[in-house]
Amino acid sequence: MGAVAWDAVGRLRAPADVASHTMMWVAAVGVAVNGASALLFLRGGRSDMNLRGAFLHLVGDAAISAGVVAAGALLSVTGWRWLDPVASLLISVAIVYGTWGLFREALHLSLDGVPPGVDVLKVRTFLAALPGVEGLHDLHVWAMSTTETALTVHLVMPWRDRPPTFLSGLEDELRRRFGIEHATVQLEPSGATPCARDAEGAL
Repeated sequence: MGAVAWDAVGRLRAPADVASHTMMWVAAVGVAVNGASALLFLRGGRSDMNLRGAFLHLVGDAAISAGVVAAGALLSVTGWRWLDPVASLLISVAIVYGTWGLFREALHLSLDGVPPGVDVLKVRTFLAALPGVEGLHDLHVWAMSTTETALTVHLVMPWRDRPPTFLSGLEDELRRRFGIEHATVQLEPSGATPCARDAEGAL
């Protein structure tokens, strides 16, 4: 978009002749193709960042083509050559505004940040309230991909009081409550030597 805007500023200073009718027909084909392709990604883009990125890219291309059609139509009627670069600038601003949120999410994912839909405080509160849990530490939640979330945690609890189904039940609850598909839980017996990872103290 920066390159498009830079070129548009240059064309504002020195407007060039434009084949408006050819521009309109070619851009109209672009609207149809990109618009139809974007619809294929619409449903999946609500939950998958990659699909949302593809959807926004196609919508952006369709918007560019629509702007070119409109600019070409006005240009053919008025002869105002500055319409073409102005349309380019407006479209550039619209696309940057529409994709800024996706850029922030992608950056957050690349830094192993907590997914937007997961509240770590609620996860910690849930784990601390589990029957038999006396403390927890080294809790980490991050996105493995655009659709999968992982968790690791150390739980301190009486070793003999741990039921056989504790871990499987915990995994099911984490999946149901928070959408965490990959949970790695380390159980530590209460009263044992403090874990080296317990730098902040249990709970």
